[in-house]
Amino acid sequence: MVVIREKEFKRFTEYINKHYGIHLKGEKLSLVSGRLQNVFAGSDFKNFSEYYDHVVSDKTGNAAAMLIERITTNHTFFMREIKHFDYFKNVVLPYLANTVKDRDLRIWSAGCSSGEEPYTLAMVIDEFLRKEKLGWDARILATDISNKVLDMGRKGVYKNEALGTLPKHWRSLYFKKYNDENSIICDKIKKEVIFRKLNLMESFFPFKKKFHVIFCRNVMIYFDSKTRKRLVNKFYNHTLYGGYLFIGHSESINGEGSDYKYIMPAVYRKE
Repeated sequence: MVVIREKEFKRFTEYINKHYGIHLKGEKLSLVSGRLQNVFAGSDFKNFSEYYDHVVSDKTGNAAAMLIERITTNHTFFMREIKHFDYFKNVVLPYLANTVKDRDLRIWSAGCSSGEEPYTLAMVIDEFLRKEKLGWDARILATDISNKVLDMGRKGVYKNEALGTLPKHWRSLYFKKYNDENSIICDKIKKEVIFRKLNLMESFFPFKKKFHVIFCRNVMIYFDSKTRKRLVNKFYNHTLYGGYLFIGHSESINGEGSDYKYIMPAVYRKE
């Protein structure tokens, strides 16, 4: 096992915080060391300093992308924090159905991980709009910094037991058998989600239009206060008036000086 020195750990944490907003405290040293051990298998790196130099000098960005994929935890599941989806279906969608005149829904799943959140949103929308859906552009933008989870989302293949949190009729309506252990999301729903790579720390978001709804849940728990405030302000600037921001229940933006109005736990609105 290659041991990471405190000086090396500090260099990595400063780099990750600067470029990705992730704040790793000192007690995460052993976690970082453990998750990066496989870097040294089959490589010429003798220590973490050499690996760090490789990451920062790689102009393709591939080394940095692999670093973040090894460091971050992409834990999610269908219908996570189900009250959000109930509110989205019972309050947000009826409001949007009555107010969006051009029938162009703008919904962003930021930090989408392997796709369970945006696909859940797509299924909620499909059930809500039913036959009227043909007249709507209800595609969902799903972004993440990890190529690995984005590829998983695009494939739409999930363990059968992972579908247990979904309504039974959804499982038969929106999924089909992939093999004995897995199911794949149907093409009807898959085409409603557009997966793109995006670093939330970018100073500029490349969006021409603002969003009616932004989901960014259980992402900002990794950020320090300054980073959260900067990101929430960017979300606010990219939200249409009357639009909503959903965050994780373990998160709060009350202390970040945001202009969003608090609606209910982890739900905010631009008014």
